Amino acid sequence: DLIAQRFDRRDIVRGGLAIAAIAAAAPITALSSMDAKSKEAAASVFGFKELPIGSDDTHHVADGYDADILIRWGDPVVTGAPQFNANAQTAEAQKKQLGYNNDFLGYFPMPGAAKPGEHGLLVVNQEYTNEELMFPGIGAPQRKKDFSKITKELAAIEMAAHGGSVIEIKKTTGKWQVVADSQYGRRLTADTPIDISGPAAGHARMKTRTDSAGTKVKGMVNNCAGGVTPWGTWLTCEENFNNYFTGTAQGHPEAEKLKRYGAPASQYNWGQYDERFDVSKDQNEINRFGWVVEIDPFDPASTPKKRTAMGRFKHEGAAGIINTDGRYVVYQGDDQRFDYVYKFVTGAKVDTANPGANKDILDTGTLYVARYNADGSGEWMPLVHGKGPLTTANGFASQADVLIDTRLAADKLGATKMDRPEDVEANPKTGKVYVMLTNNTRRKPGQEDKANPRANNEFGHIIEMTPNGGDHAATAFKWEVLVTCGDHKLASTGASFNKATSKDGWFGMPDNVAFDPDGRMWVATDGNKKSRTGRNDGIWAMETEGPARGTSRHFFRVPNGAEMCGPCFTPDGETLFVAVQHPGEGKGSSFAAPATRWPDFKPGMPPRPAILAITKKGGGKVG
Repeated sequence: DLIAQRFDRRDIVRGGLAIAAIAAAAPITALSSMDAKSKEAAASVFGFKELPIGSDDTHHVADGYDADILIRWGDPVVTGAPQFNANAQTAEAQKKQLGYNNDFLGYFPMPGAAKPGEHGLLVVNQEYTNEELMFPGIGAPQRKKDFSKITKELAAIEMAAHGGSVIEIKKTTGKWQVVADSQYGRRLTADTPIDISGPAAGHARMKTRTDSAGTKVKGMVNNCAGGVTPWGTWLTCEENFNNYFTGTAQGHPEAEKLKRYGAPASQYNWGQYDERFDVSKDQNEINRFGWVVEIDPFDPASTPKKRTAMGRFKHEGAAGIINTDGRYVVYQGDDQRFDYVYKFVTGAKVDTANPGANKDILDTGTLYVARYNADGSGEWMPLVHGKGPLTTANGFASQADVLIDTRLAADKLGATKMDRPEDVEANPKTGKVYVMLTNNTRRKPGQEDKANPRANNEFGHIIEMTPNGGDHAATAFKWEVLVTCGDHKLASTGASFNKATSKDGWFGMPDNVAFDPDGRMWVATDGNKKSRTGRNDGIWAMETEGPARGTSRHFFRVPNGAEMCGPCFTPDGETLFVAVQHPGEGKGSSFAAPATRWPDFKPGMPPRPAILAITKKGGGKVG
């Protein structure tokens, strides 16, 4: 039974000798004599009672745990921030308050803290805005956006609500609190000055009317997932940057390149008030977005840097691991249907004894894109100018061109087109790498491959990658599908959770992934709802080793309309921070009549994206 869960019929026939060896070594008979629940209970590394699935207007956590609101959209971040007033918002106030739609979370222990797991900085990505939920009088969302009511001031508030936040937090008498008026409090917005560094800095295609040097840019947008480096910096990733640009690509000198990035998508009207977001008026500005941004959270006066060596695409994450040879390897996903999985390997080794020596380590190295072969092997192909098809004759005149046009370069190399690769992270305990593939309903019959095995992939899947010899810098790896998502009790879904997974344990649309200090995997989802999977999004604990491999268990659930984001553990494993994004989003939902008024539930108060701290009642490790 266990073998059948991990290999299809063709694999079994092809690998008969290996199967025989496994059968000889494992107590298959004993396991088969147990019922599914007994197997799961006997092997599970998780010790919490599973949360029932559901769909309602508030959040829920497994029995024995507290899930407390830490901070909400509009709450003060910077000293002098006013209290939130939903009916009298201003851009100046928003620049000092927590931004909208919190996504990635990263925790940095406070240097010298007596208990590193109880005092530190929390960094927060502010991804995008829902104007229909944010502002009075906008009304419910329409199929085609109507910007007639988005005034210059409302657009300025939106720009201020993007970017990111740094907050100081401390656990006092068992509960987490934001430290008021902290010296570390910081907001970054779509207007924050940012340096451009790495191979594309100063290139002609990065120069604009307001920046003739091509080395400085205002702001970061659509910051989705990210990472925390060993030298104490925050990596935040620009994802759907194309949404912020308006105008027409017709007559643009890079019209075909814009098309590959889906630009201009015109999901915001900022270009109406700021010409840099109009591609017909400022042709190169768009090339300055779509990067990984590095920020020092402990220095509010520091200038963030867009690290161009890591490539330009719709970044979902940038989680890294120190390799066996001391170099730093950052895994990344390009969150779009039929796009790619990447990794970046630094040229220099990480100096663990002197964090300051690593300040520009991400400017030099090699970017790779993945090819998944049908036999379970994989290849990392370097995106280096002059190698293979990445030549001047093919439109890549320099390494800067390769990086600005990362997607086109990966196309030329024949990388494997994936089903929306989102978060990609290495388990720090095992070294195995996990790719969250959210879904791809545009993959047609006949377009399937071994790494993307389902046409009309509505529920997504998770791939496990094993670097050859444990070397994350190696160009070869092995891979297999950990689970295909959906209701595994229905044959029509093609789902493949472990049979011991309960009706509450399966999920669809994996998005973010986190590993606790013990190396256990936790998955956050995006796209579950009552009409689709009979459950709201949330957190599921996932077994990756042993007889229970492929079993997941439901732990936390978001309110109606919300997405689950940013799972992040403290070093002691006793707190799990999570981000609840766009609560109340959905057809017909608006500021005046939202699907939920979470988390305040006050008349006239709109739903507010928020961050929660999950702890075990009485103390101890989460899970």
